[in-house]
Amino acid sequence: MGEGEPVRYRNAVLYDETGKKYVGDVLLHQDGSWNPSRGDEDVRSELDGSNRLITRSLQNWHTHLAMQLNARDFSDGFPLHRWLNEAIFPTEARITPEFVKIGAQAAAAEMIKTGTSFAADMYFYPAITGEVLSTAGLRGLVGGPVSDAALPSHESAESALAELDMMLKDQKPTDKVHYAIATHSVYLCGEDTLRRASELADKRKARLHIHVSETRKEIADCHAATGMYPVEYLDSIDFFKPGTICAHASWVKKNEIRTLARHKATAVHCPSSNMKLACGGTLSLPAFNDAGVDVRLGTDGAASSGSGLNLLAEARLAALVQRHDHWDSTLMTANDAFAMATKGSTDWAVWDIDDIRMRPLGRSNNRHITNLLFNGATCLDLWVGGEALRLDGVTKTLNERQSWLDLDEAVQTYYDGVE
Repeated sequence: MGEGEPVRYRNAVLYDETGKKYVGDVLLHQDGSWNPSRGDEDVRSELDGSNRLITRSLQNWHTHLAMQLNARDFSDGFPLHRWLNEAIFPTEARITPEFVKIGAQAAAAEMIKTGTSFAADMYFYPAITGEVLSTAGLRGLVGGPVSDAALPSHESAESALAELDMMLKDQKPTDKVHYAIATHSVYLCGEDTLRRASELADKRKARLHIHVSETRKEIADCHAATGMYPVEYLDSIDFFKPGTICAHASWVKKNEIRTLARHKATAVHCPSSNMKLACGGTLSLPAFNDAGVDVRLGTDGAASSGSGLNLLAEARLAALVQRHDHWDSTLMTANDAFAMATKGSTDWAVWDIDDIRMRPLGRSNNRHITNLLFNGATCLDLWVGGEALRLDGVTKTLNERQSWLDLDEAVQTYYDGVE
């Protein structure tokens, strides 16, 4: 039996990416595919699946992973711009590569424990975060931050772009972790910086990642300065490239949504962050769906969301807030929300059906996804690229407990005299 052989789960329940259910013996292959098992194939390992629900793993499309240092944070009750200028930027001015490593390791541990295999990140010292994710066996699109202010890891946006140029040049298509260009926002990046970032993305065929239209203040300030709203302004300077990740996109007009669709951008719905910081609005899913925009889910940073990196909880909140905001209880069903949370995943999360939160299963044994989405469950196993990052409730690729102990110790130093 070789490493390239599949894993067999006996008597499991599996839902594929289309939402189709299969009950029985299944084979999970290293390339992310699956098929029913006859029971006589050569396998790398065989597992009892009788208490397990197998689904595609979760994907988190907007994070600041090392912000675990700010998790369950000391700035609760601040509006966004006060939160940034009085709490986040002053503390981040003292960030170091070692702090980023500790925060990213804790984030990786939380991702694995909660069934998430991928993060689109935006934080300082991206090479450190990339190394942590790679060592943990996770996938990532790690954005190196670019801005004209609040950039402790570089002297200027120019030096940040130069570092990213080299990182993008050296990455390989087969790498699990790739890099992106994370221009912070229209209010922290001048036109020249935004243009140069876009040019680099074009040169290296890389993705851009930016906060867009998160608050009314942001769009009002942009309109006052340029006569345009943020998406309109970014379009006017030829910023967008295919796959540009637009985090939040809460305060956008329909013509801006059509612009995002035209540029094949990805909009990221971050409901917990928008609600915690009282941004006054969240991404309006029906309008984005009507325009054909690719919409994903993101937790934002642990400090801004207050809910950590639990993407399953974020998907639940997304379903609730969409129904609430649009007065439509039929909008964004559990299946819809789970499909958005797992969209594009080629990996597998395996959940505990015996978890009390998964009961009752229903007369037709058909409540798996609804129970999982609205109630949650324990992630027992996580398979990424055929590698078991978590098995039978134990994370294998890093020391989960040590990561949190290191985080607690780092926080005592990082915030000494601040709280």
